[in-house]
Amino acid sequence: MLDLMRENLHAMVAVVATIMFVWLLGEVLEGEAVKLDTWAYQLVVVYMRREWLTPVMQSISELALPVVLLVMLLAVEAFAPGRRPGMCAAVNLALVFALNIALKEIVHRPRPEGFRLITETGYSFPSGHSMVAMAFYGLLAWMVWHYERDRFVRALCVSGFMLVVVAVGLSRIYLGVHYATDVMAGFCISLAWLGFYTKVVAPLFMPDGRHPSRHARAQSAS
Repeated sequence: MLDLMRENLHAMVAVVATIMFVWLLGEVLEGEAVKLDTWAYQLVVVYMRREWLTPVMQSISELALPVVLLVMLLAVEAFAPGRRPGMCAAVNLALVFALNIALKEIVHRPRPEGFRLITETGYSFPSGHSMVAMAFYGLLAWMVWHYERDRFVRALCVSGFMLVVVAVGLSRIYLGVHYATDVMAGFCISLAWLGFYTKVVAPLFMPDGRHPSRHARAQSAS
């Protein structure tokens, strides 16, 4: 049973995340997401906002900006294993970005009004920053989990990437440019996407996890 679950983990994650996204979408379209969004507003905006914390949240939010992601892509291409790890991450980003635009055009949810700390344009649902953060840093976490042999380094990196994802989503609520349901939906749809991408597309760019990493090959060669 455990072996079967491990073999189908990608599909299980994709299905659960898709169900969650569809539920959130239904709540938003029917106007039933008010309670959750109001609770998150009280917690994150009313109680968390501090003068010293605002620039920190702005910096965290910028971790999903194109210029930061471009630098990260170059690092992935240089140091990650596989034939084209950078291309793998770039294709993932491009497809998620296109998916976010399509979903926003379908839902047409306006952004929150009255408590924004920064200026943003476009529709609100789902959060583009949250989708991009989950898709990009989630893929990096997948790469580390599959190709890093040191358990401590693997756990540290995966935890760090996941912390970045959560922090980016939280920053979008804090800055007043997204509702909590926008962020949650962004996480869910990107997680569902990653379940598909890492199973079907990523293996075209990346080697099998049993192959040694570049770092390991370099050590053996020396």
